[in-house]
Amino acid sequence: MAAGSSSPPPLRIVIFPWLAFGHLLPYLELAELLASRDHRVSFISTPGNIARLPPLRPAAAPRVPSAMLLPSAAYLATSQNLHESKRSPQHLSNHGGDMSIAQRFFLTLERCTFAVIRSCIEWEPEFLPQVASLLRKPVLPLGLLPPSPDDGGRVNGEDAAVRWLDAQPPSSVVYVALGSEVPLRVEQVHELALGLELAGTRFLWALRKPSGVSDDDAGILPPGFYERTQGQGFVSMGWVPQVSLLAHGAVGGFLTHCGQRSLTEGFLFWRPLIMLPIRGDQGPNARLMEGKKVGLQVKRDENDGSFDCHGIVSAVRAVMLEEETRGVLVANALKAQGIIADKELQYRYIDQLTQQFRWW
Repeated sequence: MAAGSSSPPPLRIVIFPWLAFGHLLPYLELAELLASRDHRVSFISTPGNIARLPPLRPAAAPRVPSAMLLPSAAYLATSQNLHESKRSPQHLSNHGGDMSIAQRFFLTLERCTFAVIRSCIEWEPEFLPQVASLLRKPVLPLGLLPPSPDDGGRVNGEDAAVRWLDAQPPSSVVYVALGSEVPLRVEQVHELALGLELAGTRFLWALRKPSGVSDDDAGILPPGFYERTQGQGFVSMGWVPQVSLLAHGAVGGFLTHCGQRSLTEGFLFWRPLIMLPIRGDQGPNARLMEGKKVGLQVKRDENDGSFDCHGIVSAVRAVMLEEETRGVLVANALKAQGIIADKELQYRYIDQLTQQFRWW
């Protein structure tokens, strides 16, 4: 920089992530990274979500005020007024309603100057160059926003799931977690449970209560499941420290819904995948992972997309017990870890993004 010139002023950035917890955490980490570069960042969510977030790192806290915002009419627009809102943007601030998520997405995309995508060319070399033409907008890669590998070392010895893992042999346990946003139906939980039981491998299951059941419902799991799997498995229906569990040496595979946050955390510790996508981007994510040969999808009925216990058994045994298949998956998961755990690479994308902000 020439003598006498001053550094560019800090940017003012507002981050309003999707309200599911798997989206909040990586974007809180992004807020901290931006704040550590002297930018002023406002992180917006609901009061309940803000209360659940971990404390900010001391260096970032003064620059990241945690704003609290309840979803309101300025955010929720009515589907029947979508065509009117295109002519009259202020219309959105006057109406609440039932606009679908897809409609909100496309309306937002239509009005934005450019799109930022949580990915990098090293991770999706075939797909990422096509996104700009698909969206018909300039697209800026953000990097993958992985958690710090050090987070996996902060294991709370008092956590029951961690204590159970401590007693298991190395690489013997399938960690099962299907996210917090889309609970399975009871009948799907039963098929998954029976599949884990029949597979015969050890499992640690972070089970979210199925939709449509009361807190005291005794039918969440199949009759006798706890008794039959005593010693084989551990089921937690509360919060679990997912990064710490995936980092644990006893974990040898990850049965996941293929949410992007979960994939990133799994590969940070090179865990091969058993994939059970539920909705949204999870299906395309699973297909991408199949292409990278880092996991296997649970087979489904071709007509209705359902899965059963036999599909669970087959996928779990292949990933955990078939030596040739497992060897290929683990080797490719290690390659994925090399990209995700490369801090210099991931931070470079964030720095490039802030430079692009100034140009726009």
